[in-house]
Amino acid sequence: MAASAMTNTAERSTVPVGARLRDRLFSGSLFWLLVLPAFLFFTVFFVVPTASLFALAFNKSTAGVISLSSVITFDNFVRIFTRSIYYESILRSVGIAAVVSLVCLVFGYPLAYVIAKTVSPGRNALLMILVLSSMQLDMVIRLYGLMVLLGDNGLINGGLIKLGIISAPLPLMYNTFGVVVGLVQITLPFMVLSLIGIIKSIHPSLEEAARSLGASRAKAFSSIVLPLSMPGILAGTLLVFALAISSYVVPALMGGWKVMVMPIHIYQQVAETGRWQFGAAIAVVLFVSSLMAIAVYQRVAMRTTGGRS
Repeated sequence: MAASAMTNTAERSTVPVGARLRDRLFSGSLFWLLVLPAFLFFTVFFVVPTASLFALAFNKSTAGVISLSSVITFDNFVRIFTRSIYYESILRSVGIAAVVSLVCLVFGYPLAYVIAKTVSPGRNALLMILVLSSMQLDMVIRLYGLMVLLGDNGLINGGLIKLGIISAPLPLMYNTFGVVVGLVQITLPFMVLSLIGIIKSIHPSLEEAARSLGASRAKAFSSIVLPLSMPGILAGTLLVFALAISSYVVPALMGGWKVMVMPIHIYQQVAETGRWQFGAAIAVVLFVSSLMAIAVYQRVAMRTTGGRS
């Protein structure tokens, strides 16, 4: 019996302390005790508001009335899909978000690759500071900086006119181009941060093995690094897409209320006309449209990568 006890003690001593602690945390009531605060927060501040929004969308649109009614109607959704101003805004919102995701990937991947492959701790820290510093300023301040740069009398147009390159200001703002530039400026750091960790996890020996077998640097990158970094590309583009399609401040400032996207319509219906039901219906359509676009994109990405994501 003493020998058995010694054997059990010896077996327990060979199990790492971290593994024993993890087994205790994720077994029994302690696991649910740790999960409960996050679950309650998610339920109260996401599930309940979203469910209320969906319920409100099926009520009759009445100015100034917010309370839920038991009478269900589809009039709000019929109005959305029978008036071109609204369904065109859906296509415009999805299109702008897709373009912003693509531009962020094109500009963000090289920067993330350089940061991930930088060996020097000093240079790596400097590059990370440059990426993160753009996220420290308030969004509105950053957008006003872009407005100073892109305005009709801004630095770009003013410089080009003085140099004699153009005779009239270029339309760099209050259009789709200005909205795309503003969204790229806001969401680019999220793309870079999503890619850095994935690229760092790719072992350099894989690329070196491809080079030793005769592959060029470009071939090794396209056949080894790029496919293995696809999970980061997928996560980054989905994050940027979600941020871009739901943005209100950027289209309002950089678009000058001329680029009508779904968040602009939601604001107008809720804040200006007081039709919460119709605004909720637009929000539901935006929510479902973004989910459908993300599902389609993820399916295409899964087929492209052969299921690696």
